[in-house]
This record gives sequence, structure tokens and C-alpha cells, in this order.
Amino acid sequence: MREFIVEADGGSRGNPGPAGYGSVVLDAATGETLVETYEYLGVTTNNVAEYRGLLAGLRAAHDLDPAARVHVRMDSKLVVEQMSGRWKIKHPDMKPLALEAGRVFPPGQVTYEWIPREQNKRADRLANEAMDSEGSASSVRKPTSGEAGTEAPVDVRAAKADADVRTAKADADVHAAKAVAAPGWAPADMGAPATFVLLRHGETPLTPQKRFSGSGGTDPSLSDIGREQAERAAEALARRGTIQHILASPLTRTRQTAAAVAERLGIEVTVEDGLIETDFGAWEGLTFGEVRERYPDDLTKWLADPEAEPTGGGESFAATATRIAATRDKLVAAYAGRTVLLVTHVTPIKTFVRLALGAPPESLFRMELSAASLSAVAYYADGNASVRLLNDTSHLRP
Repeated sequence: MREFIVEADGGSRGNPGPAGYGSVVLDAATGETLVETYEYLGVTTNNVAEYRGLLAGLRAAHDLDPAARVHVRMDSKLVVEQMSGRWKIKHPDMKPLALEAGRVFPPGQVTYEWIPREQNKRADRLANEAMDSEGSASSVRKPTSGEAGTEAPVDVRAAKADADVRTAKADADVHAAKAVAAPGWAPADMGAPATFVLLRHGETPLTPQKRFSGSGGTDPSLSDIGREQAERAAEALARRGTIQHILASPLTRTRQTAAAVAERLGIEVTVEDGLIETDFGAWEGLTFGEVRERYPDDLTKWLADPEAEPTGGGESFAATATRIAATRDKLVAAYAGRTVLLVTHVTPIKTFVRLALGAPPESLFRMELSAASLSAVAYYADGNASVRLLNDTSHLRP
């Protein structure tokens, strides 16, 4: 029995945005590339593009040998876990694609493995070629040397070269249009950004009382209102259908909020320690007025100097910024081109936004950030960031 390896990937620039997929079929015994296929999909989401890539790869493998065993390798945790049956498939756009993919081969003939993005470069390259083409790309097949009834390899190479010429022309036209529309702006395409959707946790009993509640306090749970807010946030994110991964601070209130979203989206939650709230030291559990009354000098210093720590050895805003910047860099590298939900706290979210804007530390005091609000920042390959949303609470309205 023959064995194939299918490597597949998909992406969307904007999520949803211009999208494409790429798939590679390999001979498991020799490592020979048997088929390469890619396609521009128009405007859709990353998740849909990844499923379309999987479906194309499975169909290409089936065309080669419907009796073969197939091992799928993808860097999409969502697709791998859902197709393996470990995660639920709830999104209406993905259910039919998953069902269709599951019908290509008989049950038990296909296995799935998650691989890091850097090990999926062939499929990723093809997906980017498809997106770059903006509609001019076509599927390219590379036959084995002994396969009957196929075009000669030289014809395939010629077809590929022709597709590359069309792609290059399309890119040149697009870049020229950009240059005319925005003279002086660099036309380079940085690819799909890493997009962090920043969700503040729902209310706790301390939230409406406006008490300091950081990482050094009592670690309160969500209140009844907070749980309802988490459910409303989950509904809103499910409607958008763009989240591919969920990370949460280790504190109880963020993990509870993340769990509500994860249940709705069918995505596993990963705890990220770098997303934890600032430690407010001796101020934990106190209102601003109580801190001013008990520690007036320390509060004055804290408001004026980002290096100043809260009374009792808390974490300064400067230290928080250093921690968030390191966490940001790690996550941008790990989730390039992906949309990730970060369930965290007031100070980390404001710090993500402040750093993206290049704003001074005092800007932290000039941002409103409500419980269960959504913000978003996109990070591009050239190191630039774009704030796309701040303190959106529209999903909390009745």
C-alpha cells in the first residue's frame, strides 16, 4: 500500500481578506514531491483557507491512489485537532469543509500531525504565491516519472513558468497602482500580520468598586455579571470567526473568561504567564482614594515616574512594559500571520497599545478600558504595528 504525506497551509491578508492555499503531496517512502497545488480564493478567513488547502491536498492524493494511506502535516492546530476529532467544529463556515475533507478517504486511512510553521515552508510558500497572484494563479501538478497519461515534466515546468509570469505581471500592476495612489509610500507587501485581539476579562466583585486588582492580590473570580460579559464576548468572537488561537493570563478571572470563548469556538486555551496583570503591592484591594490617603507620597511618585513601584515592592509600569514587550516579541514570532486572542488585564492591554503607538508612559492614564472590552493590534514583518481597535464594548449591549 502506498503512503503519502500531505502538507497544507492557507492564509488571509486581513482575516477576512485576500486569501489562498497551498498543498504538497509527497511520497512517504522517498520524499519525492508528487503534486503541488495552490489557488487564490478571493476574500475569506485564515481558517477557511487552511481547510481549503487540506481539502485540495487530500483530493490530489486521492487522484494519485485512492487506496493509499495519508499522513497530513499542518501548522494549524485548529484544523489538526478538529479533524482528529479532539476539538468540536462549531463555526458554520468550517463544518461543511471539514465534512467534505473527511469524506475524501475512508475513515482510518488519514492521520493528522501538527508541525511548527517553519516545518511547513513548502505549503506556506505556495499559499503566499496564491495570495500574491490575486486571481492569476492556477493549480500546478508535478507528475511522477513513471506515471502514465500525464504531461511531460517539461510541460509542467512551462506551465509553472507561465503562471509565474502572470503572477509577476499582476504584482507589478498592483504595486504600480499603489505607487500612483500613494506616492512616496513603500509598496512592499509584508504579508499577513500577526494580529492580537486583546480581550479584558469580565467583571469581578472588585471591578465596579474600582479597586486595585493585580497579580499580588486575592485572585478573584468573575462575578455573575462578569460571566455574562464573557459569554457575550464569546458570541461576538464566534460571529467574527477569525480567532485561531487563545492565550490567557494565569489568573482566575482571565482563565474563566478565556474558557467561555474557548467553549464557543472549540479552541484550546494556552496559559501565558507574560500576560499577567501588574503587581500593585500593598495597594491591592484598595481604591484610588484609599491609596492616596494611606500612601500619598508613593502614589505621587507612581503617577509621575514609570520606574516608581507601588508601595510594598509592586511592579512598576516600566517593568510591566519590559515584560509585555518580551511577551509580544515571542508571540509575534510564534504566531506570524495568525489571529490570536489574548485574554488579559487592563495594564497589559494598555501597554500593548502604548508600545504599538510609540506613546509615552503617561498615555496609560488616558486610555479607557472597560471590563470584557475588545482591542486589537496587528504586527507586520517589518516590525511596524497598527492599532485596529480599542475598548470596543458594542457586544455587551442588550
